[in-house]
Amino acid sequence: MNLHDWIDELCDALDIEAEADEGLLVDLAGITRENVHPAAGFVTAFLLGVATGEQGADPDEVERLAARAQALAESWDRPAGAAADEDDDVEVDELAEAEYEEDEQDSLV
Repeated sequence: MNLHDWIDELCDALDIEAEADEGLLVDLAGITRENVHPAAGFVTAFLLGVATGEQGADPDEVERLAARAQALAESWDRPAGAAADEDDDVEVDELAEAEYEEDEQDSLV
């Protein structure tokens, strides 16, 4: 069984009608796993699915949401095992900004 078959079977088991871009999900999971935490890939894929469902996102919007998650992961400067500073909450709209000042990168969650 390949990943595409697994997705089809899982959708049937969960009684949902969904299409998944497995390449996008695998790539995003890999980036977050490498840049954030070994388990971040799973969590990111789950939260992308939640956001997709809540927003009724079409495939183009899913790609935009994934790009935002990828940008956050790529700018993440607190890899697993690093000392945790006090976290500051960041509004999602702020993440859409292409450039961050050095202090702002420290506050991304």
